[in-house]
Amino acid sequence: MSTNDHGPQGYAHDHQAHHGAQGHGSGHGSGHASVHASGDGHRHGHGHGHGHDGSDLDWAELAPLLTLQAETQSPLYAEAAAWLASLAPGASVRRVLDFGSGPGVVTALLAEAFPEAEVVAVDATPELLALARERADARGVGDRVSTLRAELPEDFAALGTADLIWASNSLHHIGDQRGALAAFADVLNPGGLIALAEGGLPSRHLPWNQGVGRPGLEARLDAASADWFGEMRAGLPDTKEEIDDWGALLADAGLTPSGTRSFLCDVPAPLPAPVREQIVAHYTRLREGLAERLAADDRAAVDRLLDPADPLSLHGRPDVFLLTARTVHTARKAA
Repeated sequence: MSTNDHGPQGYAHDHQAHHGAQGHGSGHGSGHASVHASGDGHRHGHGHGHGHDGSDLDWAELAPLLTLQAETQSPLYAEAAAWLASLAPGASVRRVLDFGSGPGVVTALLAEAFPEAEVVAVDATPELLALARERADARGVGDRVSTLRAELPEDFAALGTADLIWASNSLHHIGDQRGALAAFADVLNPGGLIALAEGGLPSRHLPWNQGVGRPGLEARLDAASADWFGEMRAGLPDTKEEIDDWGALLADAGLTPSGTRSFLCDVPAPLPAPVREQIVAHYTRLREGLAERLAADDRAAVDRLLDPADPLSLHGRPDVFLLTARTVHTARKAA
């Protein structure tokens, strides 16, 4: 299971908002819970990633995009990690599991927020785990970060126990979400905390009237991505339809909900070059994955946005921005 922007984008998905996020980033369809990349650069928890078109995704190849997206949203995730540290005092947290860690951007942030803890990056892709290890070493927390290759739900028994579980845009890539939460509850030590980053708001990058094609293009891309996400969920092994009431699902797993917060990523125009690069990559993956779901004029509009020679393309226009929000749901196991 690896992580992150899944969905039709096929890379660090920002599942922003179907369920909160369109970029779901994982793929499934094999008997393994695959992991796709989420907006934070995590790959969602499954073993074999599949694209919106059913093709396998090469998560090692997508690593640079996963890393770039996660780094762009690092302030958001650092704020979320600090909030978790306020809910779970550092002395009580000795082992943290980052489920669907991808290249380890959030893994390192969790290690910094919990300086007394061992943090385990859990993913199905060896190349991404190697990047997580390199990042931890570079940030000076390598002595407390380890990696574990695992595919969920098959490998829950290999996780060991933890005082904190972080799962970002990964649970929705497991067909039986209720069963997965019960398994996570078993992994938690008494008094332990689970944090699910599921939902939020769709990312926005352009004004409503973007001057290319019909106004409202991003809303129609969201709708196409939501349709893809529904089909992906329906095709997962052992899939069960659930209302995405994460508080109720956590309570049904025997946990006590302990708060929900949303965290904003706001990068206004003019954009730094790396953020613009991420947005171009995002639209490129959308074009590849959603082409057959879009009206002809919307496909043409996306092509113009991706054409460096077009004066209104994403490559050069001055009004491109990044605005999104991620929602984190927490619950605690009885002491």
